[in-house]
Amino acid sequence: MDNPIAANVLGTIGAVCWSVQLIPQIVINWRRHNATGLQPTMMMLWAWAGVPLGVYNIVQDFNVALRVQPQALTFLSLLTWIQCFYYERKWSILRALAIVTPIACSMGATQAALIVALRIAKDKHLQWPLTLMAVLSAALLGNVSQAAGVLRHYWDIYVHRTVRGISFLFVGIDAAGDIFSLVSVLFQSTLDVLGLVIYGTELVLWIGVFACGGYFNLVPWLQKRLRKRQDGSLQNTEMCPPPPRVSDSARSAEQPAGSITLHSLPSSTSVFRTPSADLDIVRQRTTRSESEVSGNNYSVA
Repeated sequence: MDNPIAANVLGTIGAVCWSVQLIPQIVINWRRHNATGLQPTMMMLWAWAGVPLGVYNIVQDFNVALRVQPQALTFLSLLTWIQCFYYERKWSILRALAIVTPIACSMGATQAALIVALRIAKDKHLQWPLTLMAVLSAALLGNVSQAAGVLRHYWDIYVHRTVRGISFLFVGIDAAGDIFSLVSVLFQSTLDVLGLVIYGTELVLWIGVFACGGYFNLVPWLQKRLRKRQDGSLQNTEMCPPPPRVSDSARSAEQPAGSITLHSLPSSTSVFRTPSADLDIVRQRTTRSESEVSGNNYSVA
């Protein structure tokens, strides 16, 4: 599929993803104040990978985004690398700066020297130095870093039975960069098998990390939430027991036939009362009073 425009657009999107992929990881390290489970070896290899990649993109006169992308990758990788020592080995800020500053300066000096040398080689129509920079950057970003970095994450997952310290947003952005770069290779005029292998291998390894996170992290979390919800509903049931059931015989004994009441009280407090019923009650009370009066008069006599 020969489509240079699609190849350039997809490659640029992949480069942007790789430029910002480490920002979520840096933020989550800062919030947690730890870098548990993160492999500093991978971060250092990525930092050095930005050197030949930056040389290649600058000498080949790529667009500004692709020139800046390797510099951002190197800077963010070094920042993530030094976080591992600052949080896990309790280095002071001064010690961390004293270590990372000379490394960053040496990377910048190496890149500047290589840019000058490769421009001279390009003017002499020597192509192999540029090819060497491309292969070296691809190896550091791809197979070598995966073997030394991501595969160490798999060992950490196997030992601890959980995915520790890795931001899944970082993994997702990195995997998205692999997908866009992989598709951009397919749209080039000539099929680059090495590029397909590098991007495809990295994508498969990150998908494996996602799968491990779903199995070891997401599934137990969902099970825990479900158990909490079930325990909460059970506690509510125990705190609010259902009202005792009243048998039909007891209910009929408490409630006279033909009367409708709001609660079990004597029939004189019936909700629905008729004038004739009130008149009968008055007559019963009058008859009872007259009988009591005549009885008292008879006893006195």
